[in-house]
Amino acid sequence: MLYVVRFFDRPNLLHVREAHLAAHLQWLDHHRDIVVAAGSLRPDAGEPAVGGLWVVEAPNQKAIEELLVTDPFWIHGLRERYEMFLWTRAFPDRKVAV
Repeated sequence: MLYVVRFFDRPNLLHVREAHLAAHLQWLDHHRDIVVAAGSLRPDAGEPAVGGLWVVEAPNQKAIEELLVTDPFWIHGLRERYEMFLWTRAFPDRKVAV
């Protein structure tokens, strides 16, 4: 099943994002079979990130929750909270480049 996870960063912790970005990217690459697309969210180009968004392929929400707490951004307190949704694609057979 596909899920979308929207992360909200704690305000004023850009230094935590910068300090742990390399480890976070390495973690995402290690879990690329599960976290199939990921990226930061910004209010506009050139502005600092305020969170992130993942598209995740997993059997259930519990599996995602167990995984996301091992992400360096979560471990080091950058993430304030997240929202998780089951994503039902309108055209499941259509290939989409992300």
